[in-house]
Amino acid sequence: MAREAPPTTTPSDPLERWNDALTALQLLQLDPLGFGGVCLRAPHGPVRERWLQALAGLGLGWVKVPGSVDSERLLGGIDLAHTLQTGQLQTQAGLLQQADQGLVCLPMAERLSPALLAPLVQALEQGQVPPTRHSAAPTPTRFGMVALDESLPDEPGVGAALAERLGVWLDLYELSPSDIHAAWQGDSESDGLQIRLSPGALARAREQLPKVQASDEQVQALCAAAWGLGIGSLRVPSLALRVACGHAALNGRSTLDADDLGFAARCVLAPRATQWPAEPSAQESEPAPPEDGTPPPETPDNGNPAPESEAEKNQDEDPGPPPEQNAEPSAEDLQEMMVAAALASLPPHMLDALMTRQGAASHHTSGRSGQTRTGSQRGRPLPPRPGRPGGQARLHVLATLRAAAPKQRLRQAHSTGRVAIRAEDFHTQRYQQRASSCLILALDASGSAALQRLAEAKGAVELLLQQSYARRDSVCIVAFRGAQAQLLLPMTRSLVRAKRAMTGLPGGGGTPLALALKMAHEQAAQLQRQGVTPILVVLSDGRANVTLQGLGGRAQAQTDAQSWGQQWRASGHRALWIDTSMQPDAQAQQLAVTMGASYLPMPQVQSQRMAHAIERVRSPQA
Repeated sequence: MAREAPPTTTPSDPLERWNDALTALQLLQLDPLGFGGVCLRAPHGPVRERWLQALAGLGLGWVKVPGSVDSERLLGGIDLAHTLQTGQLQTQAGLLQQADQGLVCLPMAERLSPALLAPLVQALEQGQVPPTRHSAAPTPTRFGMVALDESLPDEPGVGAALAERLGVWLDLYELSPSDIHAAWQGDSESDGLQIRLSPGALARAREQLPKVQASDEQVQALCAAAWGLGIGSLRVPSLALRVACGHAALNGRSTLDADDLGFAARCVLAPRATQWPAEPSAQESEPAPPEDGTPPPETPDNGNPAPESEAEKNQDEDPGPPPEQNAEPSAEDLQEMMVAAALASLPPHMLDALMTRQGAASHHTSGRSGQTRTGSQRGRPLPPRPGRPGGQARLHVLATLRAAAPKQRLRQAHSTGRVAIRAEDFHTQRYQQRASSCLILALDASGSAALQRLAEAKGAVELLLQQSYARRDSVCIVAFRGAQAQLLLPMTRSLVRAKRAMTGLPGGGGTPLALALKMAHEQAAQLQRQGVTPILVVLSDGRANVTLQGLGGRAQAQTDAQSWGQQWRASGHRALWIDTSMQPDAQAQQLAVTMGASYLPMPQVQSQRMAHAIERVRSPQA
């Protein structure tokens, strides 16, 4: 049976997260092929090792695929050693074929190259190994996958195409042995047996799984909860439903209940969330008027119900059939429950990181802060690699001689006294240099809340400048209010200048957002000509009401802002939109989409939180 969580849990409770991780192991034993697999984000340490020991104790066949594997070893190809021994062409099965009906384990999955990820995703999706140059037809194979993600919060994680197809996402990064001490009873040899289902229980659960039924309201609630959390892929609700059915089968149920949906919300929906769910409007919370048009009964000001009339008293004598006590929850109730479970399972600031990371991952790579440039002229030397010299690729003489030295006895059958060098010995020299970046802060100084926004933005700028010295980065500030946008602070690394420029900035007036985006675009073009990577951070509610000509007109102002937002997206630079509205504003979200920017609602601007969000955008992302 699935391991039960403690009766009382706090948001992101460590013991609840560990119990969910152990339940995921039982799901792998029950249905290794049905929900894709598990993406486990955890560093090296006793917590991850205990989970992997329990995985090994399940008795499932699994194959480890290292990141250095070549395509022939992965997909199958020529067995060179056997071919040389027999003199006839011999082929060998690849790792994906050997993993048929079992598991594929990917250590350091965040570092897998796209050339390796593509056939893995294709085989996982289609259930067959794609054909190679040595095999004309695809080879059937079905397997689940366990991807181990060791990335830090500000580093790129597992590739999106692979992660999307893995149903359960687990995050054990902040767990320590002391957090889950209560779940560590027993020695290491028996701990895996406590998780492993007995043969009888496994057979009953597998027999029960096809019989588990989900109501239309539950399926609708799963889709609505995924949409409310900003998950646009239709594959995710399908995986969540499969995981919920597996959870129900582990507990011997033939229908889904709140525990099954809550587990799917915590382990499938919550880690993929990219936005806060929208709050219900005031109109939705008010009771609907009766269909016959009669007004609802009045309630006196003292809060007590109005006295009943004689007719009403006579009607109450025959109450009729009692109301149904065990009414099924509606789709709206189920959706609210799953969203609450998903948000409660997220660690602090996790959703901010997911949102900014999501927007950055879909953006052009040319806008990366401090991006690395690999070339052959200058910068930090990199290890040499095999390759032919030519053009800007220079020959690395020492590495070339080192590669040729062990082969001299074979090559000098007819010794000439010279070193025999072949084309396969060539190594080229490489260098890497990191480009500096400039953060363009576009500050909305309009409206009654401008003073608070500017005060918090000042604190964030000070934090960013203190953190940017080691990276040789700089800051540029554009302020907009009234009918104009001004370059408040040109590109600088001086904390004193930034403080002085922010001190005397007035607030109030209209919102010339288009003028601000235009000025930011001009500054970005100038910075790019200087070899600096520009990154734009807009701090505004997005309610533009001043046109490019400095005139009032909300419709034209929004059109102008959209136009300059499209130009920013076309430039390929990175951007972050921090929405300062009390509720996430649709106009700000649309402008962020138009600009290709990450979107982060922040009604109460907090300098530390804003600095963390900007740091995630500045860091290189996948």
